[in-house]
Amino acid sequence: MVELESHDLSELLKATSDPTRRIILTLLAQHGPLRVTQIATHFDMSLNSVSKHIKMLERAGLVLRRTEWREHLIEIQMDRLKLVDRWFEDLRSIWALRLEALDNLITKETANDTDNN
Repeated sequence: MVELESHDLSELLKATSDPTRRIILTLLAQHGPLRVTQIATHFDMSLNSVSKHIKMLERAGLVLRRTEWREHLIEIQMDRLKLVDRWFEDLRSIWALRLEALDNLITKETANDTDNN
């Protein structure tokens, strides 16, 4: 399970490492589902290039493509971002413990200095 999450996290971070893909995610979060052509209007690149970025986000599970009649709507999948949240939370926990240990050390040193004076 941990190995699978690690692989998924790597895919998520890889997919979001590109500024264009982050903008696409932001657009989808702000506006809800959009057609590929609507997304493409925000970029100075070909529709094919935008579509490749969307496919990368799809592979990472960050967006879902659904078809309504002849239109392909792209919508963000916020649940996948929980993996990134969990990873950052783990990092914050580690740093909180380290800072607490440092605070204890400084407090102890200050108490020793006060006792010696």
